[in-house]
Amino acid sequence: MGRQTVPNGAPATVPPPAAHPGSLRPFWWAMAAAALGLMVMYQSVDTSPVTSPQVAAAAPAVSAPTARTSSRAAPVAPALPRSRPVKLGIPQLFVEAPFVELGLNPAGALEAPAKEDRNLVGWYRDGASPGERGSAVVAGHVDTTTGPAVFLMLHLLTPGNTVDITREDGIVATFSVDSVQTFPKDRFPDHEVYADTDTAQLRLITCGGAYDRQRKDYTDNVVVFAHLKSSRQT
Repeated sequence: MGRQTVPNGAPATVPPPAAHPGSLRPFWWAMAAAALGLMVMYQSVDTSPVTSPQVAAAAPAVSAPTARTSSRAAPVAPALPRSRPVKLGIPQLFVEAPFVELGLNPAGALEAPAKEDRNLVGWYRDGASPGERGSAVVAGHVDTTTGPAVFLMLHLLTPGNTVDITREDGIVATFSVDSVQTFPKDRFPDHEVYADTDTAQLRLITCGGAYDRQRKDYTDNVVVFAHLKSSRQT
């Protein structure tokens, strides 16, 4: 499969299963001060698609222009059975957001979460579920026509930060960030981001880089690579 584009500050195209959104308190109060500063950088709204990542058999990996990686080889917890994600939590960014399932549009690109809800993330329902063996893909907007969105601060994560995903089966899967990388959309490494893995992995994707007013799109994608660290029953 090839690479396409995805709408609105969301991530690139990929493969995972279904989720249902929930009602959660907004995270804006905790990010208001930082958001105001970043609004200067994100003064144009991300309204067009992002590179859509799909697993390509022989897609070459591309070195990221910027990357923060961990030098330590962290252990990966045993994979979990399949279950749809319900809630995403990123303590370091004060993010708490419900999930919606994402599929592919007629052009073969990953759909984006509804831009009307800025505090919403999407999970690719035809790929691995979070905690299951493989690369679970989660996309979110960096901003929308109404202002900053759930993944505005995603690029600020660093190795060792954690991401909690509450699943429909009542299990909370905790992922540890391995690296945060930025890729030009025209050189997005599909295979590196979406390839199947023997362990439970997570990919968080959004838009990044400069906003191209002519193309009405951001130039890059920010991708967070993380692995399953632990799990617990709620």
